[in-house]
Amino acid sequence: MKLVTFLQAGNEKIGAVMPGGRLLDFAAAEPRLAVDMLALIRRQDELMPLARALATAPPTAALIDPATIQLLAPLPRPVSMRDGYAFRQHVATARRNRGLEMIPEFDLFPVTYFTNHLAVTGPGEVRVQDHHLVRLDFELEVAIVTGRPLKNATLAEADDAIFGYMVMNDWSARMLQMEEMKLSLGPCKGKDFATSLGPWLVTKDELKLEQSGHGEVLHAAMTCTVNGHRLSDGNADSMNWTFAQILQRTSYGIQMHPGEVIGSGTVGTGCLLELNGSKITDNLWLKAGDEVVLEIEGLGRLVNTITHVPERLVDMPASLVGGILPDLYAGTPSGEAGD
Repeated sequence: MKLVTFLQAGNEKIGAVMPGGRLLDFAAAEPRLAVDMLALIRRQDELMPLARALATAPPTAALIDPATIQLLAPLPRPVSMRDGYAFRQHVATARRNRGLEMIPEFDLFPVTYFTNHLAVTGPGEVRVQDHHLVRLDFELEVAIVTGRPLKNATLAEADDAIFGYMVMNDWSARMLQMEEMKLSLGPCKGKDFATSLGPWLVTKDELKLEQSGHGEVLHAAMTCTVNGHRLSDGNADSMNWTFAQILQRTSYGIQMHPGEVIGSGTVGTGCLLELNGSKITDNLWLKAGDEVVLEIEGLGRLVNTITHVPERLVDMPASLVGGILPDLYAGTPSGEAGD
């Protein structure tokens, strides 16, 4: 199923995308499904059979025109949100562009960092301020949502715990990111202002997943266009670490819960930092008014427009938020500048 969260007449609802594009409003069809997406995931054994039965024979009165509603992120309030670093091509290229060798630890274990799960957006506007617009970047990623509790998981348990997949755009304010990571901590302010998810959350049974000895592999083409110009081409199957491996390490020694989001990290060619450094693009960064479209086969098109929001604290010292970094690709004393 392709599950959605949407606003209708000011009310947040959930539903599913039907063949032909209309949406099935779960609450209008079945009062027991008048819940949010997190509740649906947590209570999937009870509620998903109801949802699937309705999708097989949807009541006409519960079908709505998508033009009459506003799509939100499929999971607007995840329990947590981490982002990974799973594509070797992106990591190696971004490091090479800064004059750094490929870090050998990449091949030893998958890593993630926590990002702001309270700054999730869906399709539509992404509102940014002045300092975000200094080298503003997109990141083309695929994300999973957990549907089962996990702790010290096996690979099989990790795969079984994945509820579904969606498109993720890990917006990055590169100037803020590069400066703060000179202090060997982060990323934080360069990433915490917005992460876009959507347009829907796709359950695993709809996807081309291949069983491997390291966990399930998603075969799905990944592209990004900015203002109609194709900039990024990749495939989810080029992840060097599977989501099962990421979840296995992440769940080591901790209790994970349904409703946590984990991003793959940027696919090769999947951001302007990498493209500019490789001279594929020439110092190109996002600006107000730009339309960014991330598309992943089977997961849909996530369309966002950059909107500038005027500063409220006009007397705030610029150095408190971000100063001037003369060389974007220069490594920090620790050798890391972020990707």
